[in-house]
Amino acid sequence: MAAKKEKADNKVEEKIVKDIEKKGKVSKKAAKEEEKIAEEAEKESLSSDIEEKKKKLMEKAKKLAAGVQVKSEELKEQVKGEKKTEMLVPLEEYINSGIYIGTKVITPDMRPFVYRRRADGLAIFNTDLIDEKLKEGIKYLSQFKPNEVILVCKRQAGWRAAEKFGEVTGIRVFAKKYPAGVLTNSELADFFENELTIISDAWVDKNALSDTLKVHKKVLMICDTNNFSKGADQIIIGNNKHDKSLGIIYYLLAKGYCKAQGIEANIPDIEWWIGEQAGGSEAEAKRKARAGARFGV
Repeated sequence: MAAKKEKADNKVEEKIVKDIEKKGKVSKKAAKEEEKIAEEAEKESLSSDIEEKKKKLMEKAKKLAAGVQVKSEELKEQVKGEKKTEMLVPLEEYINSGIYIGTKVITPDMRPFVYRRRADGLAIFNTDLIDEKLKEGIKYLSQFKPNEVILVCKRQAGWRAAEKFGEVTGIRVFAKKYPAGVLTNSELADFFENELTIISDAWVDKNALSDTLKVHKKVLMICDTNNFSKGADQIIIGNNKHDKSLGIIYYLLAKGYCKAQGIEANIPDIEWWIGEQAGGSEAEAKRKARAGARFGV
C-alpha cells in the first residue's frame, strides 16, 4: 500500500511540475512578446520624434535661407550704392579714359589686378581695384611736402598732363628727359635730395627708378599689366601708355593731393585732362597703345 501511495504521489508531483513548466514557458513567451511590443513602440516613438525634429529643422532652415537671400540682395544694393558714391570719379570716366585697358603681357605682380582678357588679347584691369589703388596712392603721396617729391614721365603721351600736375601741386616734374645723377651725384650743379619719386612707367623711367633706389628713397609707381612693381613702396594700377589714362591719373593725384595739403590751385576740369586736346586723335592714341603693347613699354 505504501509503495502504491508513493507512486501515486510521484505522478501527482510530476504533473504539477509539468504544469508549472508549461506555465513558465507561456509566461516567458508572453514576456518576450511584451518586450518586443515595447521595443517597437519605442522605435516608433523615436522615429516620430526624429521626423518631428527634422520637420522643425527644415522649417527653420527655410526661414534662415529666406532671410539670408534678402540680406544678400540688400548687401548687393548697398555695395552698388557705395561704389556709386565713393568712387573718385564715376565709372564712365574710367571707361572713357581707357585706364582699364592693359597690354597683352601680364606680369605675376599685376595678375591679381587683372579682371579678364579681351578677344584681341589685351588684359583688362578691375576698375574697382584701379579706384582703390588710386585712393591709396593719393593718401601715400599726401604724406610728403611738394619740395620732397618729384614726378618722372619720359613717355610723350603723359608730358602735357604731367606738366600741369607739377604746375598745380608745386611738385618738381621731369617730363621728356630725366637728368641722370641729379639724385645720386652730389658733384653735379643741379644735384638735389628728395624723399619720394613718382614713376610713370618703370620701363621707360628706369634711370630715375634706379637712382631713387640707390639713395634709398620712396617710390610711388604707376603700373600697367606688363610692369613689375619691384622697388615700389606704393603702386597705382592702370594704363600708363595712353594720354587720356595718364591724364586721369595725374588729375586725380593732383586733386587729392591739393585737398590733403590745403593747396589752393586752379585745377582744370577732368575734360581738360582726358579730352581730345590732351594728345591728338583717337586713332593716334590707339596706335600708341598698340605700339606700347607690342614692344612691352
